[in-house]
Amino acid sequence: MRINKFIAQTTGIGRRAADKAIAAGHVQVNGILAQAGQDITGTDSVTFDGSALTSRRVAVQTIMLNKPVGYVVSRNGQGSKTIYDILPQEYHVLKPIGRLDKDSSGLLLLTTDGQLAFNLTHPSKQKHKIYEVTLDKPLQPLHRQMISDYGVQLEDGPSRFELGRLRDHDDRNWTVTMQEGRNRQIRRTFAALGYTVKKLHRTHFGPYSLDTLPQGTYEALG
Repeated sequence: MRINKFIAQTTGIGRRAADKAIAAGHVQVNGILAQAGQDITGTDSVTFDGSALTSRRVAVQTIMLNKPVGYVVSRNGQGSKTIYDILPQEYHVLKPIGRLDKDSSGLLLLTTDGQLAFNLTHPSKQKHKIYEVTLDKPLQPLHRQMISDYGVQLEDGPSRFELGRLRDHDDRNWTVTMQEGRNRQIRRTFAALGYTVKKLHRTHFGPYSLDTLPQGTYEALG
C-alpha cells in the first residue's frame, strides 16, 4: 500500500495532506523518514510525529452543516466564533470540504473521508456549487452578460459563472452556479464591476442540497 493512502486511512487527513506531511518530515517508516510514493507492508512500523499508526481504518463520518453568518471555517477563530462552536465534541475531528467566508452562509460539508473531499474539490471532478446572492443594487444586463459569457478579469485570472434569476425577479437577487472555488471569487467578481455582495448563501454542493435544514443545524450523512 502506498504510504499516503495508509496515512489517509488511519488518520482521516486525506491523501494530499498526507503527502504534505511526508514532505515536511512528519512521517517515519521503521525509524527512517518516509519518502513520497513509498510502498509499505503490514510488517512496517509507521509513525506520525512520533505516534504509531495502526492499520485500523478510522470511522468515516460526514455531516452537512447549514453555516450561519458570523462563523469562520477554522479551528482557531482568532477572536471570532468558529463552526466548531456549533458542533458537539464528537464532530471536532471532522475537516471541512472547501470553505465559506465569515460573512457567507449555507451548505458546508465536514468529513473524515479523504476520498470524498478529493472527489468534491479536485478541478478534474467539476462539481457544481450553487449560491443565492443579493447585491446592493440591480445588476445591469451588460454586466450579467460579461460575467456569464466572457468572464471578469481578476488578479488571479478570469472569473466566469452562470447567473439565474430568483423567483422574485428582483435584479439584485441571483443564483450563481460555478465549478471553481477560488478565494472570495463571487464577491471579488461583482466588486470588480462596482457591486457589493450583501448576502451569499450556498444551497448546493455536488450531489448535496440543504433543502429544509435549518440554519445553524447539521445533519449526519454517514
